[in-house]
Amino acid sequence: MELKEFSPRIRRGINPTLGELLKCVEDAQSPDHDHHILELGFPCSSVPRSSYPFVLSFTNLTYSVKVGRKVNLIPSCFGAKSTTAEVKLGSSNANANTKVLLNGISGEAREGELMAVLGASGSGKSTLIDALADRISKDSLKGSITLNGEALDSRLLKVISAYVMQDDLLFPMLTVEETLMFSAEFRLPRSLSKSKKKARVQALIDQLGLRNAATTVIGDEGHRGVSGGERRRVSIGIDIIHDPIVLFLDEPTSGLDSTSAFMVVKVLQRIAQSGSIVVMSIHQPSYRILSLLDRLIFLSHGQTVYGGSPANLPVFFGEVGHETPGGTKSLVEFNKSWQLNKNQQRQKADPNSLINSITRPKLSLKDAISASISRGKLVSGAPNDPSLSSSVPTFANPCWIEIAVISKRSLTNSRRMPELFGIRLGAVLVTGLILATMFWKLDNSPKGVQERLGFFAFAMSTTFYTCAEAIPIFLQERYIFMRETAYNAYRRSSYVLAHSLISIPSLLFLSLAFAATTFWAVGLAGGVHGFLFFFFTICSAFWAGSSFVTFLSGIVTHVMLGYTVVVAILAYFLLFSGFFISRDRIPLYWIWFHYISLVKYPYEGVLQNEFDDPTKCFVRGTQMFDNTPLGTVPVAMKLELLKSMSATLGVNITGSTCVTTGADILKQQGITDLSKWSCLWITVAWGFFFRFLFYLTLLLGSKNKRR
Repeated sequence: MELKEFSPRIRRGINPTLGELLKCVEDAQSPDHDHHILELGFPCSSVPRSSYPFVLSFTNLTYSVKVGRKVNLIPSCFGAKSTTAEVKLGSSNANANTKVLLNGISGEAREGELMAVLGASGSGKSTLIDALADRISKDSLKGSITLNGEALDSRLLKVISAYVMQDDLLFPMLTVEETLMFSAEFRLPRSLSKSKKKARVQALIDQLGLRNAATTVIGDEGHRGVSGGERRRVSIGIDIIHDPIVLFLDEPTSGLDSTSAFMVVKVLQRIAQSGSIVVMSIHQPSYRILSLLDRLIFLSHGQTVYGGSPANLPVFFGEVGHETPGGTKSLVEFNKSWQLNKNQQRQKADPNSLINSITRPKLSLKDAISASISRGKLVSGAPNDPSLSSSVPTFANPCWIEIAVISKRSLTNSRRMPELFGIRLGAVLVTGLILATMFWKLDNSPKGVQERLGFFAFAMSTTFYTCAEAIPIFLQERYIFMRETAYNAYRRSSYVLAHSLISIPSLLFLSLAFAATTFWAVGLAGGVHGFLFFFFTICSAFWAGSSFVTFLSGIVTHVMLGYTVVVAILAYFLLFSGFFISRDRIPLYWIWFHYISLVKYPYEGVLQNEFDDPTKCFVRGTQMFDNTPLGTVPVAMKLELLKSMSATLGVNITGSTCVTTGADILKQQGITDLSKWSCLWITVAWGFFFRFLFYLTLLLGSKNKRR
């Protein structure tokens, strides 16, 4: 397909969407390579360009930070580079305790144009991009940002925009095509057919020059994958899959060779021409890239040195003169006067322009967005929906679709790394085999009772400790999650629900493996019913432990620190579970820890499952002397002692009299308040409670903004 097929429509002033542009952009790798891109079918080819193009305006943006506080406000993996350098180079405020990173920056970015923010390292490029993308707290950022003259609220901006971060945050075991397809399933509505979503993905693969790497996994340090330049292009692709109205990019050409960088900017130019506002920061663009730009802002020390078209650069520097004024301050002042002079000349040349802009009827921002969607922007799939004029949906898909896509992606990752589940299963089986051989066929003697108590305590605590492997799972996904939810790819609740659901099958399998390995070998009581309760208790312990560790991974951001915290807290749970010291012996000021111990409830549940049979006896007559200094005396002497005790107590105690039942053992352990089923359901409830806390940590702790 050749570009000339679309040229008549372009000459007629029709503004094609990204879907059409991607079909006509020449191949990024070789102009001779013949490839076919499926028809996307967006109803926009006959819609004329809007008379009210989008204009993103910003006036007197000022942002400062305190010198005494931590300057690296946002992790670099979010695309916002460390601001340490910017603070050192920033202009001093009147207050000596602050440094100004942005100092009165003004300008505008228009639909159909590609605007670039240039400057040396530490000049404030990334800070300006963050300010425009609503990634700086409104309390800290001074000035105004409007779209078509109307203030932008955060919710609407997230819906109509996308932010491409500087660092590549991708799942290593997904292929390029799968990565883009999952992004399409998140960001494109379900009203769009599967074939159209695939067509959009194939179009992006071709025009980003990723066809040869489409079936290659992204890779990481331990798995060979795509090249660094290809990873960068995939990162851009996942954020432009839904054709946003406003697109922000933080140094999209970073790490790319000159040809790949030119190709990326060329595609960004096409995105702008499709009816988008494209704003990017770039460091040292080549001459070819500079020729693609429509508007520039040069920054130095947080101030504007030049703002305008690249075509006016020779004139600007010509008027500066051969001898450059000394220092940034002179350039800033010259730029202000130069811009004022240009505006006055423009006003003299067209005195009616201001009148026309005032008298022309104004289209509301939401109506303009609705008109843009009707031309295929945001890939709404519902251009005739009348509700779009009054409201824009926050998320592209309902919650259940988000859960399904997240689950599918997680299962795909897990399936390609089976060693992770295999290691955990191996640990459970090895632990079960060791316990089975150590506690083989326990009897009902007093010694057997003590050994059963030890088995249950160790089994329950081991169940929780094996859940510690969940710590790195979310820590590895944390920044991907924050990037995707920052611009409403899916709901945080969908993420929590999806990961809760997909964890259940593995927990059931691990529980079955452990219960089957130990229950019959140790000789636990209850038969089939006892085994089922033991299995469900193990499963509930796995569920509660996994939820607890997942919650901690949402708070602790370092793997080793997370392991330390988990091991320490689980040790405290075991200490206060009632095994080492009964509840009645725990000091009052520590009794609260006993009731929040996760080990307490499954431990008490399996003890009741073992000792609640009223027909079983665990200590008879002469056995009461076991584990005492009298345990080694002859049996005849023990019988004589029993006769003496019977005469004294007035109760006949023989060698076969049952002295201690299961109920007595439970009383000795302080297990009298809850039934075994209550213990089971409380353990399950703990799991749901920690999953809810995990959701709150994601809701409150993943705000990707500078303060």
